[in-house]
Amino acid sequence: MHLLKQASYRATLVLLTSVLLVSACAKSPQKDTSATLNQQAVAMPDSFSAKVAMDILDKGGNAVDAAIAAQFSLAVTLPEAGNIGGGGFMVVHYGDENTFIDYRETAPMAAYRDMYLDEQGDVKRLESLFGALASGVPGTVSGMWEAHKKYGTLPWSELVAPAVALAKEGFIVPEKLANNVARYIKRLESRNIDVNFADYFANVRANQRFVQSELALTLERIQNQGLSGFYEGETAELIAAFMQKHDGLISKQDLLNYRAKFRAPIISSWREYEIVSAAPPSSGGIAVSQWLRMFDEVKRMHEREFEHNSAPYIHALAEIGKRVFADRAEYLGDPDFFDVPQSALLAQDYIQMRAHDIRLDAISDTQSIEPGLTESEQTTHFSIVDKFGNAVSNTTTINLGFGSGMVVEGAGFLLNDEMDDFSAKAGVPNYFGAIGGVANEIQPNKRMLSSMTPTLLLKDNQVKMVTGSPGGTTILSSVYLSILNAIEFNLPIQEVVDSPRFHHQLLPKDEIRYHEGLDVQVIEALGAMGYTTRTSRFGDLHVIVNRNGRLEAASETNGRGQAIVK
Repeated sequence: MHLLKQASYRATLVLLTSVLLVSACAKSPQKDTSATLNQQAVAMPDSFSAKVAMDILDKGGNAVDAAIAAQFSLAVTLPEAGNIGGGGFMVVHYGDENTFIDYRETAPMAAYRDMYLDEQGDVKRLESLFGALASGVPGTVSGMWEAHKKYGTLPWSELVAPAVALAKEGFIVPEKLANNVARYIKRLESRNIDVNFADYFANVRANQRFVQSELALTLERIQNQGLSGFYEGETAELIAAFMQKHDGLISKQDLLNYRAKFRAPIISSWREYEIVSAAPPSSGGIAVSQWLRMFDEVKRMHEREFEHNSAPYIHALAEIGKRVFADRAEYLGDPDFFDVPQSALLAQDYIQMRAHDIRLDAISDTQSIEPGLTESEQTTHFSIVDKFGNAVSNTTTINLGFGSGMVVEGAGFLLNDEMDDFSAKAGVPNYFGAIGGVANEIQPNKRMLSSMTPTLLLKDNQVKMVTGSPGGTTILSSVYLSILNAIEFNLPIQEVVDSPRFHHQLLPKDEIRYHEGLDVQVIEALGAMGYTTRTSRFGDLHVIVNRNGRLEAASETNGRGQAIVK
């Protein structure tokens, strides 16, 4: 830590704020790489969004057009995480340009540091998880609008139209969605939580059509009026009135003030590749770069190659994870409010120093390393590559599955509960075990820290991999492991996403969480080293890989996603 604190704390961040002017269609030129790449691919979290995205590509739209259409469609068909009432991050490779669009939610202007503490100074846990007070100002519509202004080629109204149709005409409910809804309603009832989720979703049944008329009208306003169709006018009035009725904080002025931001992505060299990933307020880009580069340092220092998913491999990556999460806890937050030492965290001498004390025969002392943060695992991700060689990696969330449990009356969409991703009180963990301090304390208009990690891998400015996953802090493990699966071990594309994964993050102490399917002898060997292991599934990878000019795509079998290559 001492060496890092002596290093430069100034990250070079390019902040580009777009002027919000209504435009029917952007005019950005497309990159023609048809000589080397004449395919297009999508890897999506459900079959509805996969069809919508591929239909847009088939019409001649680019990767960003397809991403916008998919995002709005997911707001209808994936209510657990797809949204217009939440936010997220998008990483774009377009021509020779790499861009990061931050459309993370913000704290309302009336928010304040101790808003979730009682008179005794104790955290009132449920208030940041359920109900209107748990919601930050939604950023999704602004993020998609800005992406379209900069890169879109098809008309905005055409991109929102599939979502309008899915809401107005309904869609056939997958069994997994019906089960998720039923479990959530049961959970709310068992804990006597007063939200209106069941008023809108209690009639969801597997293999039956589900229509969302109020949501259709909201999407039509977005379709016809663009940005102002959400942040102004009728929708804004409905949100503000709902907040006032249910003791929430989001005002019409909060909505009017919200802006998605263009930021410089995290770009880091790894082997012959460039990692292009999410910048703060995401911890993901820095964390994944550290993890991959420290892994190479460990291999070099110990002159060691590792067998895939062996006990030594898992141990080495767990040791790296301890250090990654220590940095995450102390140094990362919203760069508009906190000076993130980005350059220092990614400096090669720092990477080498952090890797130097990793032993392959023993576990580091957890007590000597500061604890990391965590967040909800109900997020969603998708990956797209178009025939022009452009790519989008997009991760979006409303935090908990189904967010705050509150549907805006008259507007039909779920609100996020992202305020729980702030540190409600220094040193006190949130619902998911997050421990934070000043860097991530609540402040008006501030973006809460996130682990969402949409990521691209480039070689000679050509897209070689698009990856990402939901899963809270486990997102970091899913992303870096997918890269190692594809590059280090050259696994077939379906194995890249389905191969059993593992995760360690400082706390709980010496605990490795893993998917079923790891070899029993590997688990026993880890136990003999002193690890506590537990089976617990996490993540939902959606990955595209370019191997020798041919696209391969896969969505994790365990989910309800679909991948298509044409």
